[in-house]
Amino acid sequence: MTSTAQSSGARTAHPDHLGHVIFIAAAAAMGGFLFGYDSAVINGAVEAIRSRYDVGSAALAQVIAIALIGCAVGAATAGRIADRIGRIRCMQISAVLFTVSAVGSALPFALYDLAFWRVVGGFAIGMASVIGPAYIAEVAPAAYRGRLGSFQQAAIVVGIAISQLVNWGILNAAGGDQRGKLLGLEAWQVMLGVMVVPAVLYGLLSFAIPESPRYLISAGKDARAREVLAEVEGKNVDLDARVAEIELAMKREHKSTFKDLLGGRFFFLPIVWIGIGLSVFQQFVGINVAFYYSSTLWQSVGVDPSQSFFYSFTTSIINIIGTVIAMIFVDRVGRRPLALIGSVGMVVGLALEAWAFSFDLVDGKLPATQGWVALIAAHVFVLFFALSWGVVVWVFLGEMFPNRIRAAALGVAASAQWIANWAITASFPSLADWNLSATYVIYTIFAALSIPFVLKFVKETKGKALEEMG
Repeated sequence: MTSTAQSSGARTAHPDHLGHVIFIAAAAAMGGFLFGYDSAVINGAVEAIRSRYDVGSAALAQVIAIALIGCAVGAATAGRIADRIGRIRCMQISAVLFTVSAVGSALPFALYDLAFWRVVGGFAIGMASVIGPAYIAEVAPAAYRGRLGSFQQAAIVVGIAISQLVNWGILNAAGGDQRGKLLGLEAWQVMLGVMVVPAVLYGLLSFAIPESPRYLISAGKDARAREVLAEVEGKNVDLDARVAEIELAMKREHKSTFKDLLGGRFFFLPIVWIGIGLSVFQQFVGINVAFYYSSTLWQSVGVDPSQSFFYSFTTSIINIIGTVIAMIFVDRVGRRPLALIGSVGMVVGLALEAWAFSFDLVDGKLPATQGWVALIAAHVFVLFFALSWGVVVWVFLGEMFPNRIRAAALGVAASAQWIANWAITASFPSLADWNLSATYVIYTIFAALSIPFVLKFVKETKGKALEEMG
């Protein structure tokens, strides 16, 4: 296969119009934008939903977290759907589900109705989380694959930030009241409904980009596949050799199954447990509390709603900065060093938050010193997470498994991540009601435990070919 790749010119292919290829990757990454937007937009509606439906923390948490069930199902089924009907059709289905979910969430007639639309949106998130990176990898020229592949993660963090900025703007337009009237609806309903705009844009963009050459060849549409390859890799590439190369690679692929992952002393192979561990630690440090509940968190310690929404936005900006730092250094300093640096930074940030939240409120607010420490520490925590575990875990999971089990092992590790995400999201409101400081102590412990876990079990994958992973 190596000689075929060399003879086709795939490794050194440069598109005739790089800007067009960037547009294709950016359009596909709109799914990542919606992933981030839909995941975080609920942050602005949590307290309003609690008030509107008069529910306790446990029931509220289930409505927030139930979207993650849809995420898990969407992620598990997206690959099969895309193989049957194509990547573009899969994107269009996702866009429709995002749109319907946004409308349904904005106009719920009961709490269970809102929960249903959250599941629909979650299914769309799960699909987008799989299809975007897969499509970009299949259309990107080899020389640009890493940089274009990073569009997905960049789009996710930008989506989170934009959702917080929009929420803040809507809250101010409604006079600082999450249940204030705006456009005939309550402000929180408008927040959830605004997602219609990027969802429709995603759907429209999907009509402007070509189908994946890999899918076209699998569907017997070789002529169209050649056209797309010429479009994204340039006319100097030997198109017949490229089609033959892709066909050969598809024939040689081993479709890994769940059975391939078994055989270790503890059910799974050791490498699979390491992948699961990375996924669980990534979530058990409590990162999604910062994106799903930060407005609620700040309001619980006396910050007024408008300021709490603004702090949620600034945290999202820090998240973008950290992600950019990770993209710059992940191939320079390696995955393990970044993970360890991030773990140490997260321990410091979370421990300071736990300390600050241990103080009694004065007139409904944290004392001034503790308030500032909590705010700065929260930003420190998000920064160190974003420049390390936020990006590094996905890089590890894409590289660390042997070829013969990679797809199945990645699926199990990703499922573990969704389950861990659900556990943290569903438990936070009740834990915070019990003891906010102790909750952050728990997250600190997990951040601290991630250090020996990386040192003992996780091997560096920087600079190694995927074929070297054993």
